[in-house]
Amino acid sequence: MFIGDLDKVVSLMLSLSGRLLRVETTLDTLDPETEHQDRLPLLEKKRQLMRQLSEAQDLKDHVDRREQAVSRVLARCLTPEQHRDYSHFVKMKAALLVEQRQLEDKIRLGEEQLRGLRESLGLGLGLGMGMGLSMGYGHY
Repeated sequence: MFIGDLDKVVSLMLSLSGRLLRVETTLDTLDPETEHQDRLPLLEKKRQLMRQLSEAQDLKDHVDRREQAVSRVLARCLTPEQHRDYSHFVKMKAALLVEQRQLEDKIRLGEEQLRGLRESLGLGLGLGMGMGLSMGYGHY
């Protein structure tokens, strides 16, 4: 149960952090002349996400305390080598979740860039081909 909770809490924190970053980026890219009423929903969303992230951090702290309690119990039941393996697993689990999310974000960004490139090349190729045909290579 502890490992499942660790997964959920780390995933929640990563999701909230990503959403908060997107809202902050959107706020930063708004034109300085943007009306306050247009900024207001984004500012409220930022406050809400910051509050949720703080609550998620509280959950993470609770999960960390549970991990310490589980570790103490397992230390009595496992050999020292098995306990080291368990501790390593727990540390790596969270780190691998973070790395997985970063890789997923990079893949998503790469796919968006590829889609944009294909769209721009599709338009560019259409224009280029039209120009080549209109110039008539048969005239040479």
